[in-house]
Amino acid sequence: MREHMMNANRLPTRILGLDPGLRRTGWGVLAVEGSRMTHIAHGVITPDEKAEFADRLLHLFEGITAVIEQHRPDEAAVEEVFLNTNAQSTLKLGHARAAALIAPARAGLLVAEYSTRLVKKAVVGTGAADKAQIGFMIARLLPTAGKTTADCADALAVAITHANLRVANRRVA
Repeated sequence: MREHMMNANRLPTRILGLDPGLRRTGWGVLAVEGSRMTHIAHGVITPDEKAEFADRLLHLFEGITAVIEQHRPDEAAVEEVFLNTNAQSTLKLGHARAAALIAPARAGLLVAEYSTRLVKKAVVGTGAADKAQIGFMIARLLPTAGKTTADCADALAVAITHANLRVANRRVA
């Protein structure tokens, strides 16, 4: 039985948001009760850029696993891959994203995925928002988060998107 099912009645629900990247993977944890969201923690996992590729991926996986062990989220949400013109960069980002998907799945968490455009629209109101606009909205929506880097703000935005859409999806069901 998946862990998230055993914790389904626990309130508030903790959501881990992940913004995967091979150089920097942002993470953020929120507590959600109804429409109320509270910042728990955020940070960035940064593998050594000079390490072998497999070791960098392992560092990401182990870092995300440590965050899960420390903050005990009930659910996780991961931003989908942003496609760019360099196929090699996109492929490497896909590997980092796989680490971000596998770590929470291995911990028994429900793992949702959201496009970058949907996250921007959910938090800022437009799918074409830039990093500064996302950071501004995170500061407004989660004032206790304090100053966040772009990677952390993106991860918290993914968690907020999941928090809002999971409630909307329950109303439809």
